[in-house]
Amino acid sequence: MTEAVRDGLTRFLSERWNKRVTIPWLSVTSAGARRLNVLFDADDGETKHELVVTAIPNANIELTPIVLEAVAIRTAEAAGVPVAHVVLDSDDTRYLGGGFFITRRVAGETVPRRVLRLVEKRGHGDAIAHKLGSALAKLHAIPNERIPPHLARPENGDPAATSLRRLEEQVAGLLQPSPVVALGMRWLAARKPTLPKRAVLIHGDARNGNLIVSENGLEALLDWEGSSVGDPMADLAWPCVRTWRFGEDAKEVGGFASRVPLVDGYERAGGTFDAERFHWWKVLGTLRWAIGLAGQAKAHIDGSVPNIVMAASGRRVGELEYDLMCLLRPP
Repeated sequence: MTEAVRDGLTRFLSERWNKRVTIPWLSVTSAGARRLNVLFDADDGETKHELVVTAIPNANIELTPIVLEAVAIRTAEAAGVPVAHVVLDSDDTRYLGGGFFITRRVAGETVPRRVLRLVEKRGHGDAIAHKLGSALAKLHAIPNERIPPHLARPENGDPAATSLRRLEEQVAGLLQPSPVVALGMRWLAARKPTLPKRAVLIHGDARNGNLIVSENGLEALLDWEGSSVGDPMADLAWPCVRTWRFGEDAKEVGGFASRVPLVDGYERAGGTFDAERFHWWKVLGTLRWAIGLAGQAKAHIDGSVPNIVMAASGRRVGELEYDLMCLLRPP
């Protein structure tokens, strides 16, 4: 696979830049079951470019054209959100078998536990949370007319109702009922928040694991595949779900900071924080992940995706149920 990727990138860049390009170094990394991330150097005879290609190497399994993810990244960058700059993109399958985009390589850590070790060493967790809050505020401030038209919108302009309906569909497909999940669904339905002032462009997965962190702090937000239009509090709540703290439970934001600097960064950059809606979306995020893990285990058991990693996901459902009960208990 490595040589095929090298050959495809060499041909693509040589054609696009209209000069002979060589790739002296290339390293394939994991990006999930469908996606491929490749770090590489491209030499055009004058400059060595440090790049990353994100690709779906089989067009038949592409759920959404990956070039549209590049559109979302460019939109965020134009608003001042720290991202990996998109250099080129293509939906031509002749080069890598499917669509792809190429970004500049950003130095730093992305593996959550390495991020936490770096934060412990540098002591800059609060600064990272503050910058994350600021970045999300800038993203949420993007005017409606500049939000990419391909992004999913909530039904009837109601992000909460739309998310609840999707969860109900997922729950109906599980193998067995869960009293805790049922309680969580009733809680969410009974306390469905009012509509946000405006449905905004949200990242959808801006948590520890999708952040590039260096010794200087937060460098970029990665993985814009799940971006959509929704409630801005959903974007702030998701990185605060306990599952993304990786053992550092006392630090609500990704295991590296409290909520205070996140909210402060968000408000200083023009965002408006709503504690009640934030908590509702935090409950929903916890429940959504519990249902997602149960669904992965089901996929292994029913044979649709026979994979021991999927099966192992089921053992964590109880952990998320515990988290959910902690969130629902009276103060």
